[in-house]
Amino acid sequence: MSKNLRTEAVDHLFDAILCLENKEECYTFFEDVCTVNELLSLSQRFEVAKMLRDQKTYLDIAEKTGASTATISRVNRSLNYGNDGYDMVFARLEETEEEPTE
Repeated sequence: MSKNLRTEAVDHLFDAILCLENKEECYTFFEDVCTVNELLSLSQRFEVAKMLRDQKTYLDIAEKTGASTATISRVNRSLNYGNDGYDMVFARLEETEEEPTE
């Protein structure tokens, strides 16, 4: 992570996010913190990352998500040369899908 990103204010934001307990709380918090467009952009990038990971083409991704090729390229660069944050989250999501429900 970029050194100028590691600030006390960002720490406070991440602490707030980590205290959220469920999806409904996430909606409540993020609707207050982000504009609709900011939240949609974040979710679009995450969808792009999932599709890139599934070996979808840029054309398929652009058609399904509405993302520009510049956005797709930026996400692809993060997947290939970033801090492995996407991979960490995808692995954890897969683990939770595999856990048996009681």
